[in-house]
Amino acid sequence: MDIQIGRGKTARRAYGIDEIALVPGTRTLDPSLADTRWTIGGIEREIPIIASAMDGVVDVRMAVLLSQLGAMGVLNLEGIQTRYEDPNPILDRIASVGKDEFVTLMQELYAKPVQPELIEKRIQEIKSQGGIAAVSATPQGAAQHGSTLAKAGADVVFVQATVVSTAHLSPESFTPLDLGQFCEEMPCPVVLGNCVTYEVALNLMKAGAAAILVGIGPGAACTSRGVLGVGVPQATAVADCAAAREDFYRESGKYVSVIADGGLITGGDICKCIACGADGVMIGSPFARAAEAPGRGFHWGMATPSPVLPRGTRIRVGTTGTVEQILRGPAALDDGTHNLRGALQTSMGTLGAKNLKEMQQVEVVIAPSLLSEGKVYQKAQQLGMGK
Repeated sequence: MDIQIGRGKTARRAYGIDEIALVPGTRTLDPSLADTRWTIGGIEREIPIIASAMDGVVDVRMAVLLSQLGAMGVLNLEGIQTRYEDPNPILDRIASVGKDEFVTLMQELYAKPVQPELIEKRIQEIKSQGGIAAVSATPQGAAQHGSTLAKAGADVVFVQATVVSTAHLSPESFTPLDLGQFCEEMPCPVVLGNCVTYEVALNLMKAGAAAILVGIGPGAACTSRGVLGVGVPQATAVADCAAAREDFYRESGKYVSVIADGGLITGGDICKCIACGADGVMIGSPFARAAEAPGRGFHWGMATPSPVLPRGTRIRVGTTGTVEQILRGPAALDDGTHNLRGALQTSMGTLGAKNLKEMQQVEVVIAPSLLSEGKVYQKAQQLGMGK
């Protein structure tokens, strides 16, 4: 039902992940029987979790580790890893400055041009160690470096922007990336994003996307919602885009995975996104907390180094454990940020979902008090859900 904001404007109510809860059905199953496998662009993974293409989250080492653990990490091809032969001194500088110097430093460091030879080198470094070479670029970067990606043998390419569409208007002096042509010409699957509406999701699928990314502004280090005022809460955005996936599948016979990207911190967040219709999730800050993460305990978004209008900030996330603890356990924390796969399996068992398709069909209720009801002691003592 539309809500009247004023005489000349109505709006639809949208829901965030914190406002919903999952309802157990008539069946339960042992968590070990819950099958969490999924497929993205023909690549099957045991765990439906992707590490975000952010410089504080994924480098070559992390991409390989995540591949070995059954997940996937995406390398940012317009970041530190492809601008500097040795990224370590640069990452040290980013971690060492104060809050007031951060934006200026980032603009300086990211002004160095991307080096095509380093794109090839990083992809080969991942593949030579048995990792999945999943890489990300903006539409402009993809247009500029597409041939390099194809030549280097990338396994999957993510074309990402704060908002991406198939109907982009540009100045006459600039030729925008033709997403349909890019998907057709690339020798590997292409993931397109980000979007938050049924119509745009459907258009991206028709353009040839192997998967789409859903989410604008919910990320821990993202400030797009404050700077631009743009975004749709994740529960509603995922459900709308999942509806586009189902309609597109009925029309074409092609199944396009929906990936919830941003704003997901705990295992419960991941479970609720899948229940809203997502096939997998992309997360950043939980992996930035890994001992192996390149960010030295910090996390920042892809749009933060913008020379014009940074839409992100650097946040201190600390280091809480290894990437294996975060992804597969054993959990060393009580706040739901460790053993994300175990959380998903246990939730699926509680809900009686044998696989992710069944998980997408579980009952969802509006529950604004879900995370606060009865948690007075946890909140007072800053334990568990009160942190």
